[in-house]
Amino acid sequence: MLARERRDELLDGRDVRHLGRAGDVLIRFVRAEIDGVGTRVGRVEGEDVVALLDHDDPLAAIRGEGEVTGHWDLDQLHLCPPIRAPEIWCAGVTYERSRDARLEEAETEARDVYSLVYEADRPELFMKDAHMLRTVGPGGAIRVRSDSRWMVPEPELALVLGAGGEPVAVTIGNDVSSRDIEGANPLYIPQAKIFAGACAIGPALAVPDDWDAPFPIRMRIVDAGGDELFAGETSTARMKRSPRELAAWAVRDNPIPPGSVLLTGTGLVPPDDYTLQPGHTVEIAIDGIGTLVNTVA
Repeated sequence: MLARERRDELLDGRDVRHLGRAGDVLIRFVRAEIDGVGTRVGRVEGEDVVALLDHDDPLAAIRGEGEVTGHWDLDQLHLCPPIRAPEIWCAGVTYERSRDARLEEAETEARDVYSLVYEADRPELFMKDAHMLRTVGPGGAIRVRSDSRWMVPEPELALVLGAGGEPVAVTIGNDVSSRDIEGANPLYIPQAKIFAGACAIGPALAVPDDWDAPFPIRMRIVDAGGDELFAGETSTARMKRSPRELAAWAVRDNPIPPGSVLLTGTGLVPPDDYTLQPGHTVEIAIDGIGTLVNTVA
């Protein structure tokens, strides 16, 4: 059940979009590159004003630390990834639609593993990246594998983990994946998921006031000419496991560094006849966070 809905200002890295949103967001932060200064965290105030802080530590900003050094119009800023995550993790098969898609793509008798993990207490978890080597921010170029025939974006709510492993903020994640490589054999998942340009996060960090309120998620894909190739929507209300439950599993006996990001799985799957290609642009919108826009290089 939605906590409540209102209109809110959402970032896409270039302008502000007005979209409906479930639940309330207490505060939002961005990171921006400032000429002659470097990268700074900014607190979003109102529709298009960013209060820049005197540091580049999003976790400290969430704790309320830092002094305002100036105010900038949002459209004047070059946005960076909202956090330099030391590690990026992913949870898989967290939506029924994701389970069904994995069953459809699987080519071996091991296809039953997807049904089993969906129903199991223990979720599928894997590391996607470390030190942002394969991850870009808003406006950055995502990529496809040269040895894959079937590439898809996977729009996901992403959790930012604090020092104790608890979620402290949310952002948007795009877990770019090769469905044909994963479908050939589940043991190929690292190759299907980990490659240059395989992940994007942004455009902002948001601190929700109600962690149990679901987030609507929308994705749109257009080609280089602007023609729409796919559009769909889902909600985190359709997740098998809650985001907090996934975070607790991720840090169980696993010292994930503070500031790491956990993508919580996808419930949106393009049709089987679609594959990402250079020039395609992926737009992922989550109400209260923003719109993450990335083009395939």
